[in-house]
Amino acid sequence: MIDICELTDRALWDAFVEKEAPHTFLHSWEWGVFQERIGTPVARFGAYRDGRLVAAALVLKIRAKRGSFLFCPHGPIIDQNSDSLEILKELTASLERIARGEGFAFIRISPILTDTPEHRDLFTHAGYRPAPIHMHPELAWILDLTPSESDLLSAMRKTTRGSIKKAERDGVTVSQGMSEADLTAFSKIYDTTVKRQHFTPFSPAYFKEELSLFSERGRAGIFIGRIALNATNTDPNPNSKFQIPNSLNQESVPVSTAFIIFDQNSGYYHHGASSQAYPKIPASHLVLWTAILEAKRRGCHSFNFWGISPEDQPHHPWAGLSLFKKGFGGNAEAYVHAHDFIVRPTYWINWLIETIRRKRRHL
Repeated sequence: MIDICELTDRALWDAFVEKEAPHTFLHSWEWGVFQERIGTPVARFGAYRDGRLVAAALVLKIRAKRGSFLFCPHGPIIDQNSDSLEILKELTASLERIARGEGFAFIRISPILTDTPEHRDLFTHAGYRPAPIHMHPELAWILDLTPSESDLLSAMRKTTRGSIKKAERDGVTVSQGMSEADLTAFSKIYDTTVKRQHFTPFSPAYFKEELSLFSERGRAGIFIGRIALNATNTDPNPNSKFQIPNSLNQESVPVSTAFIIFDQNSGYYHHGASSQAYPKIPASHLVLWTAILEAKRRGCHSFNFWGISPEDQPHHPWAGLSLFKKGFGGNAEAYVHAHDFIVRPTYWINWLIETIRRKRRHL
């Protein structure tokens, strides 16, 4: 028998998740606290067999105009030697009771399982159907950090390696920090990226809380690339919306940034932004390479570049960013698509809205 109950012991949760070591931080204890701080109620469940914890599930209670649902991000995390289907069925039954009692229309799971027929069948047999959209990256780009620094450089695309060296020659410097000043610099560059690329941004409070929580145990870092204002080889872009200071009293200007999470023996490129104020200087390449080296210094086994676009979709909105990420070397890791368990007929309203949004965004 599998028993499902709320899990409130952080030490037990952390020990189990760290033992299973999934390629995600979205099932960390911090991610649940973060969600609570930005206004999303959460519940943590454990699946027990004979008193032994065999699975953990972080569940977010999402209330949205298009429909309310219970969401399990990159989970549940299941012991590799356990019966996954039995656990999934029992967990779903418990979540269905909560959904019916609290007025949620469906349950959505965005698994961290590799995309295989066996894993897809797991959700089909548990009564789920493919969701109309993805919630988190389902195709990630992973770099193995066990080779030496020189071997990592050698395995890169030639142009990426050249861009890193050019940025160094052009005087780009990269700092790493977790302070309010670092977050402010990140936010300014992020805002210019939003204006240039026209995507829906995260709020300042979102970044503040994420940094606050993950920096408590040294699990976050903001990497900022700066260009010296008096560099003779800089060629400012006159059309850039990024404001370059007129005074040379300031030694450098931040032009590229990366928000990195360190968790589960991996570094995660969770957010990135660039100003394009000096388009001929590849600062972003040096920023990310510095983050990769920091992950390696910390003993991380891999660096997770987060989501990339499929090879067969050259016009995908992420195509350009994906090309940038792949230049550092690595391999793709595909996960099972998000799946829904229908609780109420109002689910189909949400399904229609999300289907339309997916098509409009060409995803």
